[in-house]
Amino acid sequence: MFDKAGPTPVRLTDYEITPDLGFLSPYSAESVSLPDYFDPVQKMAAILPKVLTTGLVRARLSRLPVLNLEQFCKDATDAQKRVAMVHYSFLVQSYVWGEPEAPSSLPECLALPIWQLAEAIGQKPLLTYSAYVLDNWAMLDQDGGVDLSNIHMVQHFLGGEDETWFVTVHVAIEATAGKMLEQIPHSLEAVENDDPTALLRSLRHVSETWDSILAIFDRMPERCDPFIYYQRVRPWIHGWKDNPALGKGLVYEGVKEAGDEPQAFRGQTGSQSSIVPTMDAFFGIQHASDPMKAYLDELHAYRPPAHRAFIDAVRAKSTVREYIANHQEEDLRALYNDCISKLAHFRTKHLEYAASYINKQAKSADGNDTDIGTGGTPFMKYLKKHRDEVNQQLLNSKL
Repeated sequence: MFDKAGPTPVRLTDYEITPDLGFLSPYSAESVSLPDYFDPVQKMAAILPKVLTTGLVRARLSRLPVLNLEQFCKDATDAQKRVAMVHYSFLVQSYVWGEPEAPSSLPECLALPIWQLAEAIGQKPLLTYSAYVLDNWAMLDQDGGVDLSNIHMVQHFLGGEDETWFVTVHVAIEATAGKMLEQIPHSLEAVENDDPTALLRSLRHVSETWDSILAIFDRMPERCDPFIYYQRVRPWIHGWKDNPALGKGLVYEGVKEAGDEPQAFRGQTGSQSSIVPTMDAFFGIQHASDPMKAYLDELHAYRPPAHRAFIDAVRAKSTVREYIANHQEEDLRALYNDCISKLAHFRTKHLEYAASYINKQAKSADGNDTDIGTGGTPFMKYLKKHRDEVNQQLLNSKL
């Protein structure tokens, strides 16, 4: 289905990507209808912000009906499966992290449906970045654009401005990145045709798009306070791999494939976004082996299959770095360096937020350690290293 290395061009439409939305879902989550038997699930998901404040969320979630979604997964549209996954993933995270002590297992009413949905869409059976961000947004005005003045978060945990802003900033960045992704096929074609003018034109668009992305990212502190993020937003998105609160993981009750063995999966993290790894692949950026690289390589399996395939195709086909390195055009070399400098700046901003929103927050609790990311790995040291590695790969002038 997906492109492989060779002369076949990389087309965004083959990978569920659009210039206007980037990696975001192409449908409005609010407009997707699920069969009537999902009513108890959708009603519970809708009142999660109320239920989570009772301290008895597990008792309520355990009373949900056990839905065997085998036939649904065969018949439903991709949009329906993904909307169902959004609801179930929020319910699962709420069950795990909604009370002081983490459980050892998920009840069948949650475990079986989310396992079946994850299998159907090719992802993992817990909250991933796609369910948290890519498939969890809608526009207020359908005639407007996807920007921070016209988008909202559909499914919430506790709700509130900080949680919504944290997610919608990511949504706006993903949509804006579509303009940058649009240039990748044009750039690859320009290299293949030995057309430096066309490549220069495409890279200018990439550089301008980075400016827009960075401007959006700069707005995170406007309505998402670091303390509130750490205490009320972050706790819900942890996973159960390398998490001391859960030991070896969770038993998924009623799932034959899992048996009675604990299952361990990485938590939701912005590192599951496909933007940065796509740009690394496009620009030919290499990272030395370290625990963070191993972790990021592992996260590749947490992305939607089409987006994984796009990154792989770009990595296999892109010779942009080699072409520019061997070309005499200094403007082209300068623009390439400008683009990867902005990629490094994005990583720097991520590092700054990791410090202020997580590392500088004094209070920590089991499963919410300041030195461990929501994906379950130390991050500060390696975020710096990966940022520095990008800066070290600027191309020298040939003059």
